[in-house]
Amino acid sequence: MAFESDRTTESTVLPRLIRAAGLAVLLLLGHDRAEAASLNSVFLEDLTWTELRDRIAGGSTTIIVPVGGTEQSGPDMALGKHNVRVKVLSEKIAVALGNTLVAPVVAYVPEGGVAPATAHMRFPGTITIPDQAFEQVLEYAARSLKLAGFHDIVLLGDHGGYQSELKTVADKLNREWSKTSSARVHAVLDYYRTTETAYVEALRGRGFSPAEIGTHAGLADTSLMLATDPDLVRADRLAADRSLNAENGVYGDPRRSSADLGQLGVDAIVKTTVAAIRRDLNSH
Repeated sequence: MAFESDRTTESTVLPRLIRAAGLAVLLLLGHDRAEAASLNSVFLEDLTWTELRDRIAGGSTTIIVPVGGTEQSGPDMALGKHNVRVKVLSEKIAVALGNTLVAPVVAYVPEGGVAPATAHMRFPGTITIPDQAFEQVLEYAARSLKLAGFHDIVLLGDHGGYQSELKTVADKLNREWSKTSSARVHAVLDYYRTTETAYVEALRGRGFSPAEIGTHAGLADTSLMLATDPDLVRADRLAADRSLNAENGVYGDPRRSSADLGQLGVDAIVKTTVAAIRRDLNSH
């Protein structure tokens, strides 16, 4: 009976040890893959401070500061449209440039007044801050990144309402730093301008009218979102909702929006912005 007991113990313990060893190997492999993914990431948030230090020492001295905004985009698009879109596009731009990282998205931007409510602030969920506070956030983000060792800090804004503030901050810091440092801030306004020029021209070339293309939450805006993150677009409302009008924050007609049309915008924005950043870096 004792012999049988020993055999039973061996038959149950050995498989458990094998399973435990297998699990340990899987966990180790998973950890290695996760670590490799983080080391290959262009997002500053994915790195430890020592990994970041080593990336900068290795030549990654350019960083993009993506600026989004939390605002209404009609009944068919989520409030985080600008934040998600600018992060996706900044990643593509950083990869195309090489030796470039991407800072956390600035999600709080000027969106209008609160007393009384103006512009997008008339709709629940939109968040605003004063122009001065916004400029200070950008300024001290740039100062922090310069202190970390970045030489070129690129401001990209996905929203039209604060483009002049991006330039104001860049001009202020460049005047100050020109006396003591080679670091520069680049307000690359071509990123946003492309959505009003080359992208619109491409859509008009496909037969869409300016009224349908729109200026906010219309066909252009919605298609661009479908190409970057379709989960933020409510497709069922695009097909049937009659509330897609100016009264509900829609300026244009998004009903014929598609990811294919949006890809025209993605390609134009990435190509134009990469070229503009390279010009700035070379001139500097």
